[in-house]
Amino acid sequence: MKAEIRNLVDISRSAAALRGRADVMLENAKWASHVFERFDRNATMRVVDSVAAAAHEGASRFAELAVEESGFGVVAHKRIKNELTAMPLVGYYREDDYVNPRIDEKKKIVEIPRPAGVIFALTPSTNPISTLNYKILLAMMTRNAIVISPHPAVKNCCVAAAAALSSAASEAGAPASCIQVLEDPSIPLVNEFMQSPKTSVILATGGSAMVRAAYASSNPAIGVGPGNAPVFVDSSADLGKASDRIVESKSFDNSVLCTNESVLITLPEVDPRLRRALQSKGAHFCEEDETERLRRFLFHAGGFNVEAIGRDAGWIANQAGISVRRATRILVAPISKIGVEEELSKEKLCPVLAYHVAKNRPQAISQARAVLRLAGAGHTAAVHASDEQAAFDFACSVESYRVVVNAPCSQGAAGFGTHLAPSFTVGTGYFGRSSIGENIGPQHLVHWTKLAYSSENSEAFGNYDGVSARFEGPLPQAPEDGVPGKSRYRAPPVGNVAAGGIDREELRRIIAEELRAVLKG
Repeated sequence: MKAEIRNLVDISRSAAALRGRADVMLENAKWASHVFERFDRNATMRVVDSVAAAAHEGASRFAELAVEESGFGVVAHKRIKNELTAMPLVGYYREDDYVNPRIDEKKKIVEIPRPAGVIFALTPSTNPISTLNYKILLAMMTRNAIVISPHPAVKNCCVAAAAALSSAASEAGAPASCIQVLEDPSIPLVNEFMQSPKTSVILATGGSAMVRAAYASSNPAIGVGPGNAPVFVDSSADLGKASDRIVESKSFDNSVLCTNESVLITLPEVDPRLRRALQSKGAHFCEEDETERLRRFLFHAGGFNVEAIGRDAGWIANQAGISVRRATRILVAPISKIGVEEELSKEKLCPVLAYHVAKNRPQAISQARAVLRLAGAGHTAAVHASDEQAAFDFACSVESYRVVVNAPCSQGAAGFGTHLAPSFTVGTGYFGRSSIGENIGPQHLVHWTKLAYSSENSEAFGNYDGVSARFEGPLPQAPEDGVPGKSRYRAPPVGNVAAGGIDREELRRIIAEELRAVLKG
């Protein structure tokens, strides 16, 4: 009994410590969000531009650190992604105003922007810095505070990158603590942040388990499910361009973007020419025995072999016992069927592309649907065709909210190389059991209070030309119930906090409850 009580005390201490750490960071973020809300658009954009410039400046350095720490990916490609999630991202949204009211005189409505408040953002190991840049800049554009939780496999480079962006924000006048990062993330600590009522919204990018946990946290959450993009090469496609774009996409950063092509589907009349075209661009077509070796290496009883994530084609071929040329950029594995029994038709975050020849166009579209039913519903699909009807029929049939046409899918679906919104969190919508189907942007981190006048003609709409929000700038402290100089949001008194940030009264309460439960048992 005493041992059980000691264990419960230890568990309670640990839980209280984690909760205390989360509370301190979230309280600071909450205060920062209230100060940030007082910024006008010019002050806001100064912060945004300063952070974007810092992200651009650190793109190459943090690309190197991310590859060094994680062990996978391509430095040059990660640098490109880091740069694209800096100034180009801000440029895409520069004309959008998330600070000033919107006035619709015809409908007699005034809309006032209301930032979410405190964003808790999860970032993945596959695209750590680009996702971090992207989420921080979305928060800054909408005057939100953000707490970044990096994947443990890349926490060092993420902590350093977040510190650089936080410093840039502060230099531009942003409130302290508007950008924070967990230096030692763990599942219990992340759960405390996700479940805290002080978290306004969770922006989740990562594995399925983490995204599901975000949705189950009781807090609003925006997440993305797994990808498994089918790409259909139609008989009307320009095969030279199609093969070039597919190999470029599938080899980009060793295919760690979840928008990469997973299964290529084509037609009998296209097959021989497409094979030759792909081979000319650096694709190695596996023989039947090589495909089996690749299948055994990539998939096992526990699922996909994580050692293969982000590795280059030569490394994977060597591990699987396949001999390839040094110039090989991707491995192509022909498969005769698509479904749960064919593991190669599942998502593969590495430069391995499954290849299937359908009997005709209707069957090809049906097989593309099957790929997305297996995994990746609502996520991404691609088509190469000059026949508009073929492209349209494909897009109408597949359960995907992004269909990239005649472009590299990895980059195109994320808004780079197409005019889709640049994003590292793509909504999977109703098909993927999510509430948002488009690429996530700043518009999803701000809601609008609407002043709606009577629609009767006899009720005149007000004149709002001279009316504006009161942007009073930052305050050193917030008023507390009309008492000047008192801070409403402050950390617990030092005398009541144990080492490690544990609130003693809270700890006593938890321990007492646990002990009562044990004694009753």
